[in-house]
Amino acid sequence: MLNRHRISRRVLLTAISTTSLLAIGSPTFAAPITKHAGVASISIYATGFNNPRQLKFGPDGNLYVAEGGPGGTGSTVGQCDQVVFPVGPYKGSATGGRISKVVNGVRTTVTDRLPSSSANEIIGGDVEGVADIDWIGNTLYALVAGGGCSHGIANHPNGIYRVSSNGSTTLVADLGAYQQSNPVANPEADDFEPDGTWYSMISVRGALYAVEPNHGELDKITPDGKISRVVDISASQGHIVPTAIAQHGVFYVGNLNTFPIQTGSSKILKITPSGQIDTVVWDLTTVLGVAFDNRARMYVLEMTVGAPFPTPGTGQIVRITGFGKKELIADGLVLPTGLTIGPDGALYVSTKGLGFAPSLPEGPGEVLRIVPG
Repeated sequence: MLNRHRISRRVLLTAISTTSLLAIGSPTFAAPITKHAGVASISIYATGFNNPRQLKFGPDGNLYVAEGGPGGTGSTVGQCDQVVFPVGPYKGSATGGRISKVVNGVRTTVTDRLPSSSANEIIGGDVEGVADIDWIGNTLYALVAGGGCSHGIANHPNGIYRVSSNGSTTLVADLGAYQQSNPVANPEADDFEPDGTWYSMISVRGALYAVEPNHGELDKITPDGKISRVVDISASQGHIVPTAIAQHGVFYVGNLNTFPIQTGSSKILKITPSGQIDTVVWDLTTVLGVAFDNRARMYVLEMTVGAPFPTPGTGQIVRITGFGKKELIADGLVLPTGLTIGPDGALYVSTKGLGFAPSLPEGPGEVLRIVPG
């Protein structure tokens, strides 16, 4: 899990406590920005989230937020292969992974009946649960990253779950089982989770497309549960830890890369439906969100810039304005973990999305509304 030269797992984002993050101090360098877009208007849109991750506006016009939840206490040691020490073994719960809806700035629970798990307390207890949500028509689907036997929950796998209006959930596709039966070309042996650590999902033309960072792949899932691999990203890119996905004609996927963080080492890949990969944006850092506005401009969320490990107050959003050119939209963000653009054209960002102790029912996580200057 840890090797001599790097900490190579995406999941360690949340494995470092807030105290240790703050102790790292201020950034010492930053990726070059071609232009500053001016002073953005930043306000708190909603609070009360536990480990908020990706977020989207639903068919009803309201914002929905995927949450890792509070973690768990159950163990599956001795029942199956565990996540490698020191991140593993995980402890999990069949419930606690949550989806919240925000109406007029107030958070309400859509469901909290999805898995939530926490990593070894030795490294601070990484929390995984619901990673992302999206809709096919009016049907809500959840991408679960905190399930599976290797996360301490034997009978609640990582996968795609359909969410009913009453909050009940139904497993549609077991992504953990698919990964175990269809291994990628270049998994990182020292940084491996048997059930995966899924991070982002989008709905396109009646199917769902999910990105998994730990193995390094982009998969297609149909509503009837059929899973197929669009591309094994690890085969050509190695262990780059792909995280965020957007669709604008083709797919655009950003990556976290390995730790310690090297500013400028992340990028945006353009991936066609047939699996062809090209790099289209360079010189980014710890990408956890990608989105396009109604003028086809790309926005990129960077979790930490200018520090070797996740550090509060060093997250930022940049807008890609041309080949290799970036505008700084907002900075000083506290451990942001997800990005979407609302129907009003504003940016909505999950913050305090990792490293903050959960509290039920209202946690420390926030969603910011950002109007570019």
